[in-house]
Amino acid sequence: MAGPVVVILAAGQGTRMKSQVPKALHDLCGKPLVRWPVDAALAAGASKVVVVDGPDRAIEPLLPDGATLAVQEQPRGTGDAVLAAAGEIAPTDSVVVINGDVPLITAEAIDALAQAHAADGAAATMATMILDDPTGYGRVIRNGDGSVQRVVETKAPGDATDEELAIEEVNTGVYAFAGGPIVDALRRVTPDNAQGEIYLPDALPVLRADGQRIAAYVIDDATLTLGVNDRADLAEVTALARLRILRHHMRNGVTMLSPQTTIIDAGVTIGADTVLEQGCTLRGATRIGERCRIGPHATITDADLGHEVTARHTWIEGAAAEDGVTIGPYAYLRPGTVLRRGSKAGTFVEIKNSDVGAGTKVPHLSYIGDADIGEGSNLGAATITANYNARTKAKTRTRLGKRVKTSVDTTLVAPVELGDDAYTAAGSVITEDVPEGALGVARARQTNVDGYARRKG
Repeated sequence: MAGPVVVILAAGQGTRMKSQVPKALHDLCGKPLVRWPVDAALAAGASKVVVVDGPDRAIEPLLPDGATLAVQEQPRGTGDAVLAAAGEIAPTDSVVVINGDVPLITAEAIDALAQAHAADGAAATMATMILDDPTGYGRVIRNGDGSVQRVVETKAPGDATDEELAIEEVNTGVYAFAGGPIVDALRRVTPDNAQGEIYLPDALPVLRADGQRIAAYVIDDATLTLGVNDRADLAEVTALARLRILRHHMRNGVTMLSPQTTIIDAGVTIGADTVLEQGCTLRGATRIGERCRIGPHATITDADLGHEVTARHTWIEGAAAEDGVTIGPYAYLRPGTVLRRGSKAGTFVEIKNSDVGAGTKVPHLSYIGDADIGEGSNLGAATITANYNARTKAKTRTRLGKRVKTSVDTTLVAPVELGDDAYTAAGSVITEDVPEGALGVARARQTNVDGYARRKG
């Protein structure tokens, strides 16, 4: 069976979020809210994913390959939003409709709903759930044959009888439809409400009047259809999404010493036998290899770490570390940094836009920016690259060869180059190139003033 067309309704502004950012674009574990149902639909094998946005098309730049944008020119309700996607729906298509603020829906749930809809042969299948406390939800009233007779809203006193309020099965707002009948029914819905809008559930009575069957499919996990209306809802959903992400990694061989203090974005990948200690935050498109030791208290964003990397008490952003690298404690790796195999960025070391060679060590208290350092080098404490020219307002690179040794308190004023096996003396300010195998000394000779303390007194 061909996959369904999945229509995701994301044109609403979400005024209850009290934000200038459209609700669908709020972040949820490293992805915009709307990307969660989009990615789930693609993973479910949808033949087409259509996202309905408003005329500002704010979502369009964030859509992945395989997703199409449809525009609802005026905010005229959920039914009108589906009609905005009608050009992407063939009469013979099976259509699944999901709100863009339902991020926890899974590929498995979408596929199961589509399968149940196809097996039943109904014109519409409503996804429902059973709640111990269904307060505020529309109750699903079934016919004797199990089909849906109607949905009773319960928003105001008197909307439903006591008997109807006792029903625990509620409407989730997720549906499957036969393509031709739903488009036809929506075109015949009249906006008989104060808002003058066309609502998707209003198509169900039209289908029933045509003699069509409305089926129901119960979703076992009520969290899958939780919607986000405000920031409190977003926090609740974020906690559930975060737990889902952590369980995924732990079941794939990652040890977490303190899951309660670990935060991992949806786009992060981690290899087996890696250990995350307490207080780790892994963001963006971070990739971590196997047998690494991360933390405690490491924040890593959009970084690429190889196998057997150790990173303790570190902040890493947009950097890469090859196999066997040691980072920290209290190191700061900034964008463009590459630490080659077996190298080290130690305590209170900051590195930016630099290539540090294999086996090279920057043990402590140093700033390395815009530099290329050969393999097997060792930079003494408080080695600084001074790479900014205030006159030209430009940055230039510092180049160090292989097996270079800088002594403590060396400042390298770019542009400068140290050849292979070069040395610098402690306290030197190097402004000229140091040839291969040479010692660079750039400091005034020491002068001792005898009897100074006695004369001063």
